[in-house]
Amino acid sequence: MAPRQALPHTPVRPRAGRIRRSAAAAVAGLTAVTLLSACGYGSKSEDTKANTPAAAGDSSSGPKLSADTVKIGYFANLTHGTPLVGLQEGIFQKELGATQIKPQVFNAGPAEIEALNAGSIDIGWIGPSPAINGYTQSNGEALKIISGSASGGVKLVVNPEKIQSLDDLKGKKIATPQRGNTQDVALLNYLAGKGLKVNPDTGAGDVSVIRSDNKVTPDAYSSGAIDGAWVPEPTASKLVTLGAKVLLNEKDVWPDKKFVITNIIVSQKFLKEHADVVEAVLRGSVNTNTFIKANPDKAKADANEAIKKEAGNALPPAILDPAWADIDFLDDPLANTLQAEADHAVTAGLLKKPNLAGIYDLTLLNKVLKEKGQSPVADAGLGAK
Repeated sequence: MAPRQALPHTPVRPRAGRIRRSAAAAVAGLTAVTLLSACGYGSKSEDTKANTPAAAGDSSSGPKLSADTVKIGYFANLTHGTPLVGLQEGIFQKELGATQIKPQVFNAGPAEIEALNAGSIDIGWIGPSPAINGYTQSNGEALKIISGSASGGVKLVVNPEKIQSLDDLKGKKIATPQRGNTQDVALLNYLAGKGLKVNPDTGAGDVSVIRSDNKVTPDAYSSGAIDGAWVPEPTASKLVTLGAKVLLNEKDVWPDKKFVITNIIVSQKFLKEHADVVEAVLRGSVNTNTFIKANPDKAKADANEAIKKEAGNALPPAILDPAWADIDFLDDPLANTLQAEADHAVTAGLLKKPNLAGIYDLTLLNKVLKEKGQSPVADAGLGAK
């Protein structure tokens, strides 16, 4: 979605002049980007990192699988906590045995989809919008969603001096990470539901939707260039440390307060040729999510340590703690919410009606869940064609 965000040790308010220049440059430099993309939060580089060292774990023992290596992609942000924690704890390597993990950290969903299409990665953690885009642009040939990973972790945060309630949004400037990204779609859909009209291409309308890189959004907020932002964690909590208040948690607009924010995708070619490896990765994901729930403080520390390795800076507690607490790590892909998000993008004018039939293959995930005595998860009718 956006360039990787530098993660400061402590929130520091820059000098006003520098803020204004930075914010003005950020807003002036915004351009149209790939529709339905995703971004990483907390990464230090815009490029993928092909040489990220594999996490701890004994790869010399365990099962002998059909592939010597598996290339796994993910972002260095909290909504990708499952791979961050699972690699850090060696949980994935334990399940993969002698199969070597080659991780790559990405900044943006389109780059990860491109890598999957090129065979540079086999499996990836990614947001719903780029997964939809990757599937539809390949006419259903490129990928499958094989599991969920996380829900939540997105908030509308605003300047309390300018916006006291949701009825005060008209005439205000609200940032999203990128045109057509998951949060942009959510904001446009929410505004439409309140009768507020916005041009989806330009962002102009009853509310000015400003597409702003998460890296510069805090400066834009501090300078007054924006009045608020609909953003994922940890950007939302960063803005709170700068004086913003949470006006709306996106959980509150979804049934059961759950919506997909991170999926696991796999190359269809790799799934066909190495189903045993895919199953091992899914077993590692399920075990990691169980570990996260049982050891929340240790898991949070693991994720922050992984972010520090990638970004150069750990998240301070004032940002880390509320951000981590707002994310639910789960195996269910919440397939009905994926369809809803696609419908929201269509309603907003950002996407033609997509055919998502066949986007899910939850066979291996449900096999793993059954082995563990857990209930199967559903594909909302979007399974095998």
